[in-house]
Amino acid sequence: MVVAKKSEYEASRQKRLEENKKRMEELNLNKLAQSLHTPKPSPVCIKFKYIYIYIYVMKKVKPKVPKQPLDLFSVRRSSRVADMPPRSYKEVPIEPMGKPRSFSYKRRDLLNRVYAADEDRQYAIQRADDLRSGLDQDSPSFIKPMLQSHVTGGFWLGLPVQFCKTHLPSHDVTVNLIDEEGGESPTKYLAQKTGLSGGWRGFAIDHELVDGDALVFQLIEPTTFKVYIIRVNEPGDSDD
Repeated sequence: MVVAKKSEYEASRQKRLEENKKRMEELNLNKLAQSLHTPKPSPVCIKFKYIYIYIYVMKKVKPKVPKQPLDLFSVRRSSRVADMPPRSYKEVPIEPMGKPRSFSYKRRDLLNRVYAADEDRQYAIQRADDLRSGLDQDSPSFIKPMLQSHVTGGFWLGLPVQFCKTHLPSHDVTVNLIDEEGGESPTKYLAQKTGLSGGWRGFAIDHELVDGDALVFQLIEPTTFKVYIIRVNEPGDSDD
């Protein structure tokens, strides 16, 4: 029974295939499918008396040439560059530039600053004024009491504005500071801010300046100061 049904199904299926094939031939579907895979010819117009005849001419299709793989190792270079030795990108360790810089001072503890008492501060200023009165009056001078901002942290020393406008250049310049022992320290004078910036930090640390010290600046040359230091924590007379 099962074999009979199967044979009937196969016969019916074969019949439908024959009918579909016949319909495709009637509709020229095979030729249509083939034309889709072939290049379409371009029409060429030919005038024959008063009639235009269009003839379709098949274009020649160029065969595809396989692309050559890129050579990543041989790079085209100009003759000028080709003669140069190949570059090397290997990392080369940098040799240290001489002996590392050593500092002769200890780092100051900004959290444990010592502030001078008002009496000691005024006494140092008085002694500095006595010293200044004995200097050559032809050389302009002024007294500068030291604050924490001058000797710790920012290390910026502002100078009297009127003194700077009268005696110092109107542009940035290097100003030399000479201590009582003849030691010279170059500093950077900023004209617009009327103060000493670069170099003053080293001078303050080398001379161990602290809050309350009083300094006498005597202008002995257009850009050179003679600096006298009056210690706040050391007693002394006017000749010190």
